[in-house]
Amino acid sequence: MDVGRKPVSPVETSRANRGWWDGAADDYQAEHGGFLRDDGFVWCPEGLDEADARLLGDVAGRRVLEIGCGAGQCGRWLAGRGAEVAAIDLSYRQLQHSRRIDLSAGTSLPVAQADAEALPFRDESFDVACSAFGALPFVADAGVALREIRRVLRPDGLLVFSVSHPVRWAFPDDPGPRGLTADRPYFDRSPYVEFSSGGVPSYVEHHRTMGDWVGLIVSAGLILTGLIEPEWPGGHDRVWGGWSPLRGRVLPGTAIFRCRRPEAG
Repeated sequence: MDVGRKPVSPVETSRANRGWWDGAADDYQAEHGGFLRDDGFVWCPEGLDEADARLLGDVAGRRVLEIGCGAGQCGRWLAGRGAEVAAIDLSYRQLQHSRRIDLSAGTSLPVAQADAEALPFRDESFDVACSAFGALPFVADAGVALREIRRVLRPDGLLVFSVSHPVRWAFPDDPGPRGLTADRPYFDRSPYVEFSSGGVPSYVEHHRTMGDWVGLIVSAGLILTGLIEPEWPGGHDRVWGGWSPLRGRVLPGTAIFRCRRPEAG
């Protein structure tokens, strides 16, 4: 596998990430499913739990859209709190894992295979939208995705989403000491790309600085109302990719943006 940083088109990005997540879903759920829990809402590798953080507030009776739902753990947790949930993911295999959990747990989470840059819902369909490391880091044009989310939110609707903290892009994705030394410019927006043996992109993750995210949120017509940078909690010793207690003590690993669509008028 070759790795590089180069511009990648929206079509190449979508095709690569759909294929990668279809191929990785089984291993991903086997490795991380216990941490995520079948009906849990974990925002990030730091383990910030929505049951404690309450970033979405009281969801009972509200229509909620989860974007990049994976196996639907967060959506299932929301439905258990009285929300009317719809969930989407680019990966069909991830959605099959959602069905597997439903069959085991006796639940029924409505899911659809869809791209965050073209949401298959009517205007002003939802009170709340959320995404826990889903979709937004993996789309070529996050501005389009955010405008789509604004479109399907009702006036005064809430959006909360988590992504890798932008500062992490200046450091190697290594949980050990090597991951504490910056080795590339923070301001290099070139996406991280993995290539198949034929040189075709097989995985793409796009980098936006903190300022880029704020600008994209504002340009999409949303109001940024909060920014959360979870600290690594004491006693949490689980390593997840480049996230680890060693790095978590000195570097932010996650950024969570809380936004609203303006009220009508």
